[in-house]
Amino acid sequence: MLPRNTKIRHDACPIRDVLDRIGDKWSVLVVGLLHDGPLRFGELRKSIDGISQRMLTLTLRGLERDGLVTRTVTASIPPRVDYELTKLGRTLLEPIMALAAWADVHRGAIQDARRRYDALLLRRAKVA
Repeated sequence: MLPRNTKIRHDACPIRDVLDRIGDKWSVLVVGLLHDGPLRFGELRKSIDGISQRMLTLTLRGLERDGLVTRTVTASIPPRVDYELTKLGRTLLEPIMALAAWADVHRGAIQDARRRYDALLLRRAKVA
C-alpha cells in the first residue's frame, strides 16, 4: 500500500491501464465464463445478459490485445471462432473468484448500508 499522503496522478499510474481492462464491467464476466475452456462468440453473447454484439467484440479484442484471451478461427461454413483464456488470463481466475466470493458474502451488508445511506439523504432533503 502507498503512504497516506502520496498523490497519484491517474494518467501516470503504472497499473491504471491494466486495472481499467480487468476492472471493466464486461471483461470480468468474459474471463469468468471462459474458466472451463473455450467458448464461441455466440455462446458468450447468450451467456451475458445485456451485452451488445459490438461491446462483446470490443471486449474480446481488448482481452486478446492484452494477452488474456486467444481467438482461434476454424475454417468451416460458417467459420467457427473460439475464445479461450491464455496462461496469463488463467492467472486472473483466482483473484476474480476471490472478489466474487467476497461480494457474495458481503452483498447483504452492502445493500443494508445503501438503504441506510439513501434514507439519510432523503431525511436531509426533507429538512432542507
